[in-house]
Amino acid sequence: MTHRDIDVEERHIERRSDSSLVASTFIKYAAYIIIFFGLLYFLVHYVFDKF
Repeated sequence: MTHRDIDVEERHIERRSDSSLVASTFIKYAAYIIIFFGLLYFLVHYVFDKF
């Protein structure tokens, strides 16, 4: 039975909340919501108004 030295690399994962990443994600989803409600507004006022 042979004994081998194995180097184990330790990784410390830090969960960082990068404020610029959070801000860009918020802006992206806010834009999705604005586009969704704009499309809904268009459908209600211009498409379903014809009936």
